[in-house]
Amino acid sequence: MAYVRVCSVNDVPAGGMARFKADGTAVVVYNLADGFHATAANCSHTFGPLARGKIIDGQRVRCPLHRAEFDIKTGEAVKWACFPPGVQLLNLFRPKKPIKAYATKVEGDAVLVDV
Repeated sequence: MAYVRVCSVNDVPAGGMARFKADGTAVVVYNLADGFHATAANCSHTFGPLARGKIIDGQRVRCPLHRAEFDIKTGEAVKWACFPPGVQLLNLFRPKKPIKAYATKVEGDAVLVDV
């Protein structure tokens, strides 16, 4: 694994997130109160685009498709897919699964992700 520059600190607004490529790997970079973090770009349920989701309580990202929620720092699946009603049947075949969380660091104005 190696740290790769993915964006400038100015590319992700405070409290926001954005999708980038890190050496060919799609990631979402988050600018939270305690610094920058990065996760896989897609939900582990049905691969929804997390960058189109919502940051909850400054700690979790909610997938826009079925509302699964993941801890941004650890990738843990905190809440599994629950929307629309009936999606729980799909969960029989798609069990709760974390997403990849990547180590990040800032050097100068560059955000680097360890992919």
